[in-house]
Amino acid sequence: MVSQTLGSLELAALLAVARLGTDAYGLALRRDLAARTGRDYSVGALYTTLQRLEDKGFLTSHATDPLPVRGGRSRRCFTITGAGARALRDAERYAASIWAGVGTTAGPEPA
Repeated sequence: MVSQTLGSLELAALLAVARLGTDAYGLALRRDLAARTGRDYSVGALYTTLQRLEDKGFLTSHATDPLPVRGGRSRRCFTITGAGARALRDAERYAASIWAGVGTTAGPEPA
C-alpha cells in the first residue's frame, strides 16, 4: 500500500511541514514536533530526517534571504511536494487499514 515506507520521525516531520506551511523552517519544525510528540529532537536528527525526505522527493527546500537584523541568518524553508502529500494520504490509509476492527479498548473486557 505504501510504496516508500515512512519512519515515525519522517511521518511526524512531513506532517509538521504540511501543518506549518510557509513557516516550515528548522526551529519552527523542532518546536512543533516537541509540542506534539513530547520529545525534544536534536537539530541533527531533524535535519537528517528532512534531508532523507528531500532525497525521497517528498520535500523541497530553499534558503531565505538573511533576516533583517544585525547578524541575521538565512533560514532553510521546506515545502511538501505532490509526492509528499500522496505519501501522507497513503500513510493515513495504511494506518486506518491496520486499525480496522480494533475497538476503543485494547484487549478483552475486564471481568
